Amino acid sequence: MKSIKKAKAILTIGAVSGFVSVSMGAFAAHALKSKLSLEMFANFKTATQYQMWHTIVLLIIGLLLLFVKSKKLAWSSIFFILGIILFSGSLMTYSITLIKFFAMVTPFGGLSFLVGWILFFLSIKEILLQTHNLRDKL
Repeated sequence: MKSIKKAKAILTIGAVSGFVSVSMGAFAAHALKSKLSLEMFANFKTATQYQMWHTIVLLIIGLLLLFVKSKKLAWSSIFFILGIILFSGSLMTYSITLIKFFAMVTPFGGLSFLVGWILFFLSIKEILLQTHNLRDKL
């Protein structure tokens, strides 16, 4: 039951993050393009792209957790969520405000993404073993 609750939470966060990513991308394209420098616009665009890519991974993790139990996989989702907040959130905020503090936060988000990917990689063996066992039982 716990893994279904985790999966539901991750899928919900993923859906909200996808909505925010598309909204912020549209906001940038229509409202910010003429107001930001080319560099800051590119930073904002990078932030929305990274958010969307990691949102898709969150949705995949949420779906996987409906079928497998993996602490590493669940932890990878936490690091991806942290990465979205710290990397994408700080980069978007910095692009708009030019407050240097936010630019200093961004690398911690990048590090969170990397840890998430390492944990995702380490969970592959567990996922394959469990899904193989499921297939054998059918």
